[in-house]
Amino acid sequence: MANLNYNRVTIAGKLCADPEQRQTQTGIPVTSFSVAVNRRVARSAADGSQPQQTADFFKVVAWRSTAEFVARYFRKGSSILVEGSLQERSWTDQQGQKRYVTEIVADDVYFVDSKSESPANRDNSYYNEPSPAPAFSAPASEAPKFEDISSDDDLPF
Repeated sequence: MANLNYNRVTIAGKLCADPEQRQTQTGIPVTSFSVAVNRRVARSAADGSQPQQTADFFKVVAWRSTAEFVARYFRKGSSILVEGSLQERSWTDQQGQKRYVTEIVADDVYFVDSKSESPANRDNSYYNEPSPAPAFSAPASEAPKFEDISSDDDLPF
């Protein structure tokens, strides 16, 4: 059997609260937030009830420029799409108890709402700039240069 290691997560939902941004002792920005993702729960067909919805709540942490992006542009209730990986951390609390948390480490974060649908825009605390592209879009550069082909006879297919 092949040695397979793959850790990739994609979730889309709504922020449960405003993101919390802080910095490490060395000045690296880190932002923590939780995302609620709705999920249908099937009920037994015997009682005739309809499927109901419940929500799962995922802890997410973003670092560096992604952390700054989330802290600046997202607020409680914002729709968000997060791509990243799962990570488990452990520490000992002040009472000497071992604590564990499983969280998503965000690699890429994207807007899902349009600017006018954003909860932050509805309460007028949103910035007054056009909505930026997704977090890690390629920088704008010159348009690619293409060669003109005089006839289709030169094409290899």
